[in-house]
Amino acid sequence: MGGENITGVVLAGGRATRWEGRDKGLIQVFGRPMISHVLDALAPQVARIIINANRNLDEYGAFGLPVITDASRDFRGPLAGIASGLAAARTGWVAIAPCDSPLLAPDCVGRLASACANDERIDIAVAHDGERIQPVFALIRRSLLEDLDAFLESGGRKIDRWYGQQHMVLVDFSDNPDNFLNINRPEDRDLLEARLKQRNVTE
Repeated sequence: MGGENITGVVLAGGRATRWEGRDKGLIQVFGRPMISHVLDALAPQVARIIINANRNLDEYGAFGLPVITDASRDFRGPLAGIASGLAAARTGWVAIAPCDSPLLAPDCVGRLASACANDERIDIAVAHDGERIQPVFALIRRSLLEDLDAFLESGGRKIDRWYGQQHMVLVDFSDNPDNFLNINRPEDRDLLEARLKQRNVTE
């Protein structure tokens, strides 16, 4: 499976309650909106990128990429954003990444795709950091849209539960924990900037 058959969907549709309601994707990290770091890392790995957002649509549209909203505007969680991404994609597979992980690995999608390559029964590849599943770093077969819509319509919200109903494989990313570094709070951003600044000084 090559990147030409994969659409990237960046999830930026959450409430960001830990940031006092500020839109996480637009928070500045090293002088740039956090989502821009994710977009830069994801772009070489996929054929096309779509942004899933439920507010600040003009700001997200300024990145020059399609912006889609959830079908329901009551913040139903990442599964609603994934459903919107599957509906908008025109490729066989969709790679999911969050807007608040600026250290997304340049081989993230490739590693997920490799896990699917040898077994045509697999519908979802999900990253695992060695301790727990990382459900918003995933590669999902687009044909699961109907099943996901039905799950959401039935009141389902838990991403792990829906994943567990599919033919899923876990992909070991324990060698790259930075891939999952989330900027959930202002102090997380400050620590990341200090760490990267120190890395640049020592290299």
